[in-house]
Amino acid sequence: MKTASLSSEVHDETGVLAIKCYQCGKCSAGCPVVDEMDYTPSMVMRMLQTGDDTEAGKLLRSMSIWLCVTCEMCVTRCPMEIDIPKMMDFLRQKSLSENKTHHKARKIIAFHKSFLDSINFTGRLYEMGLIVDYKMRTGDMMQDVTIAPKMFFKGKLNPIPELIRGRKKMSEIFNKTKKKKEGLK
Repeated sequence: MKTASLSSEVHDETGVLAIKCYQCGKCSAGCPVVDEMDYTPSMVMRMLQTGDDTEAGKLLRSMSIWLCVTCEMCVTRCPMEIDIPKMMDFLRQKSLSENKTHHKARKIIAFHKSFLDSINFTGRLYEMGLIVDYKMRTGDMMQDVTIAPKMFFKGKLNPIPELIRGRKKMSEIFNKTKKKKEGLK
């Protein structure tokens, strides 16, 4: 029994149809980080279109999915209005869940997790907590150490998190998402 292709999974989870892409390349031409990517956005679309498991594995291990900054330039340029950032977000989560992340994406993943943990904890971004968590995950404690005091004294880093009302609802959203993700494994 053949498992569903990555393209089918992307469609089922996000509604994004890779097959709609006719390879005009406008997404890649407008992407601000394309020069850093191992696969351009149009190549990512083509790799999904092939339905090949080898290509899917390469895609999940690529840096491209982690370098996408979800600026949506690709969506605005796409004549088919394909939501590539939404697809990239799904591919990042799939890459994490299958432990297929690119080794150079370690710091990006640490930031990704720290950001989500901050939102889960306070209900909104808590910058000081984000920075501390990120530093702990990466072990890069001395990076930007000279900037922190200046930011603190200018009121840019609050040591006390601002908590939103309804944090329980926020936690419920995170828990529901975790359960859904675990159900997919």
